[in-house]
Amino acid sequence: MEQAGIYDARKIDHLIENVSENELSDLAELFKIFGDSTRIKILFALFHGEKNVTEICEVLEMNQSAVSHQLKILRTSKLISSRREGKAVIYGLADDHVKTIIAMGKEHIEE
Repeated sequence: MEQAGIYDARKIDHLIENVSENELSDLAELFKIFGDSTRIKILFALFHGEKNVTEICEVLEMNQSAVSHQLKILRTSKLISSRREGKAVIYGLADDHVKTIIAMGKEHIEE
């Protein structure tokens, strides 16, 4: 699954060679966020477009408190964005990197 040349071999080598201790720590924290199946389900739900909390709860068949807690973690980690629309908060993926990370992970487990 080639992701439209997002990361070629030179770019990967450059990223790996030029990494600080702080970046390694931040990277470990990022991957911890992906270590929860509820958060992964939320991200998958948002692949199909923006949703409010009620819609996410319906898709995941979970209560609002549990979903809201996970949304806060995802938002703090900058994996999702939020905006207010009247009284509702609408959530969406922060950017295409989120889809790429999950797609690459899915490809890896299918090998």
